[in-house]
Amino acid sequence: MPPLAAPLRDPAPMLDRALHEWGGRDDLWIFGYGSLIWRPDFAYAERRAATVHGWHRALKMWSRVNRGTPECPGLVFGMLSGGSCRGMVFRVDHSHARQVMVNLWQREMVLGVYDPRWLNCRTPQGAVRALAFTLSRKSPSHTGVLADEEYRRIFAQASGIYGTTRDYAEATHAELQRMGIHDRALSRLIALAREPR
Repeated sequence: MPPLAAPLRDPAPMLDRALHEWGGRDDLWIFGYGSLIWRPDFAYAERRAATVHGWHRALKMWSRVNRGTPECPGLVFGMLSGGSCRGMVFRVDHSHARQVMVNLWQREMVLGVYDPRWLNCRTPQGAVRALAFTLSRKSPSHTGVLADEEYRRIFAQASGIYGTTRDYAEATHAELQRMGIHDRALSRLIALAREPR
């Protein structure tokens, strides 16, 4: 697979659109399903367990910066259409939500891979509309189906500016377990990573 030398799409108009759709009057809600759960890197006023229907968490997005390199791509989570996803929503006070979104774009949208969407999230305290970073199966960063041996190789070799794919997957798995969320697909991949090569 060829390395990505430049963003797939310009992230700036996507940020402008998301800011416009948020509107700036109300507090901002953000849905976390991967590293945002255990490393949000922004101040929030409230967080709640949440479920999104119509999307699921999948370790099926190539990472050529954060958890891999162009020469040895790693993997990060994306939200793919279908199924459901349990995660966490964070409420950010509207007074600093714009800056939080700018910072999120610098973290999540460097290559313009994700499709930011406003999703309806069910929480024990009621439904909220939250920003989530989804992934299209048509994206060149979507891995498609990977063989178990390919996952093992990636877990053994891939590392980027934030560390290894394996550490990222295990940290997410541990936090989901702490929250009482059982992700069978991820548990199976973690077991693969821990098998002797």
